[in-house]
Amino acid sequence: MPSLNDRVVLLTGGATGIGRAIALDMAAAGATVAIGDTNIEGGQRTAEEIRNKGGQASFRPCDVARADEVTALVDGAVADFGRLDVLVNDAGISGGSRRLHELDVDSWDRTIAVNLRGTFLCARAAIPHLLRNPGSAMVNIASTYGIIGAPLAPSYCASKGAIVNLTRQLAVDYSPEGLRVNAICPGYIDTDMGGHRAALPPAERAAAQARREANAALQPIGRQAQAEEVARVATFLASDDASFMTGSIVTVDGGCTATFRHG
Repeated sequence: MPSLNDRVVLLTGGATGIGRAIALDMAAAGATVAIGDTNIEGGQRTAEEIRNKGGQASFRPCDVARADEVTALVDGAVADFGRLDVLVNDAGISGGSRRLHELDVDSWDRTIAVNLRGTFLCARAAIPHLLRNPGSAMVNIASTYGIIGAPLAPSYCASKGAIVNLTRQLAVDYSPEGLRVNAICPGYIDTDMGGHRAALPPAERAAAQARREANAALQPIGRQAQAEEVARVATFLASDDASFMTGSIVTVDGGCTATFRHG
C-alpha cells in the first residue's frame, strides 16, 4: 500500500460510497482524515470507524456549495491537525434523469453548485495551506460522464466535464510550486449516489439495479466496481508513489470508455 504517514487529508463527501471508501483507505495508509459532508450521521460514522481502528479523524457538516461552510471546514481541519497535505474533492450529486429541455433551472443550478462550484470553493480555500507543504496533492473525483456523453444527464455531464478540465488547469498553475492535481473518472461503481435507488419502491429499485448491472456487463471487465477499487487509486495519486503525475485524468471504469458498447 502507498504510504500517507504524517499526511493530513481533507475529504468532502466522506459519509457514503466512494468518499467513505477513500477516507478509510487513506486512513489505513497512515493519513489523518478530516471529513466534510451534509450527511451528518454518515460522516460521523466514517470518522468514528477510523478512530476505532486506531487512526485520527474528524468530521464537520459542510455543504460544499456554500463558501462560508467550506471556509469553516478547511480552517477547522487545519486547527485540529496543524496542516493540510491532501485535498480530495468527492462531494457530488447526480442531477436527476432528464433531457436538457425538460430540466428545471433550479435542478441545473444545484448540480453545478455542488459538483463544480463545490470543487472550486474547496480548492480555493485549501490551496494556500497545501502550498506550504512539499509533496502536497489534490485528487478530484470526476466521472466517465465527464469525458463522454451519456443519456439523460446534461447537468451531471457538464459539471464533471468541467472538473476534468479544471484539474488540468490547476495542474498547470500549481505544479511548479509542488502541488500535484489529478482526477479520477469512475465508471459503474456499486454505490447509490444520494440514496436515489433506495428511495424507490422495491420493484422499481430492483429494476434500476438490474439496468445498471446490465450496462456494466457490457464493459470489457463485465461488472461494476466496488468503491474500494476507486479508493486505492485515490490513495496512490495522493502518495509520493505518484510523484510524477499531475494533470492526469485516470479512468477507473472497467474499460467502458475504451470501446463502443454493444447490445
